[in-house]
Amino acid sequence: MKQPIKIMRRAILSVCIFVSVTTFAQEPTLPQSDSSQQSIGYLTTQQVPNQQAVVAVESVGMTVSNMDRAVEFYSQVLSFKKVSDVEVLGTGYEQLQGIFGIRLRVVKMQLGEELIELTEYLTPRGKPIPVDSRSNDRWFQHIAIVVKDMDRAYQHLRKFKVQHTSTAPQRLPDWNKAAAGIRAFYFKDPDGHNLEIIYFPPGKGNPKWQKSTNQLFLGIDHTAIVVSSTANSLKFYRDLLGLELVGESINYGTEQEYLNNVQGARLRISGLKSPAGPGIEFLEYLHPTDGRSLPADARPNDLLHWQTTLVVNNVEAIAQRLRLNQSTFISARVVILPEQTLGFKKGILVRDPDGHALRLIEKPEM
Repeated sequence: MKQPIKIMRRAILSVCIFVSVTTFAQEPTLPQSDSSQQSIGYLTTQQVPNQQAVVAVESVGMTVSNMDRAVEFYSQVLSFKKVSDVEVLGTGYEQLQGIFGIRLRVVKMQLGEELIELTEYLTPRGKPIPVDSRSNDRWFQHIAIVVKDMDRAYQHLRKFKVQHTSTAPQRLPDWNKAAAGIRAFYFKDPDGHNLEIIYFPPGKGNPKWQKSTNQLFLGIDHTAIVVSSTANSLKFYRDLLGLELVGESINYGTEQEYLNNVQGARLRISGLKSPAGPGIEFLEYLHPTDGRSLPADARPNDLLHWQTTLVVNNVEAIAQRLRLNQSTFISARVVILPEQTLGFKKGILVRDPDGHALRLIEKPEM
């Protein structure tokens, strides 16, 4: 009888070891009390280690067709100042952007404390923005440029004959406590990228926008993106990247319709912040719901491409977390750029649940 007992003991021990190993390897499950976090495998904000969360929104970038024209527009019309102008090429940049044979001209421009990054693909050229793009299409993204005086700013834009999206500047109504008194206007740059100028009355927005100044254009408050599901986007930006949800509102009515130029527009708006840099704002259209998804063949050299650059301390760790949660990547892997011409040593491009591009970068140690 001793031999069968030994065999049984070995079998039980093997099963225990197997269960122990597989349980240890699994991602922790989430509490089920919060419906916005009911997805096995996602980490809550409290579980994102500080050293692995986003530490800053460094810049918001877009692909342009003619760099000289774009620089002239952003400097003359909107008072941005050029801070760098470089050309790059080579295998590392091809791997980062996911496109073979690229040569890029990259210009960084600053307004106040915030940066934009303009990229022209000298080769290969991409596609223009669809002429029938609407504000509720899910490739929509804009930057919100804060102005000291909306009437003066609008007249300034009219002198340069900018292309309207909004019919005129809109004042958000008093019943909307979160946004009462804010004035905004949507328009386009020469390539068709959506832009917004926004005025914050006293008591609204970041207090820095109320400082005394002679400047008309002050800086970038946030970048806004259309999302199909606020809950899914929060899982990505808050629960995986560690950004903080700082405000929510439901916006609708005549003013919102004419601001977005979408009839019947009703939006759930959510604002998120990192420790530094402009915010990221979700625009979820509760109505109408016919906004189109990002084209399946979209690439970074297409003019509809925007990329928001997020600074992290450990890009490998965050990339691994995103892979475990089945995120879509533009870059096949984290790319090391030893020359650091663009100001970072490691980077990777990833898409959020709706296809908006994010560039996660690790800065050189100072």
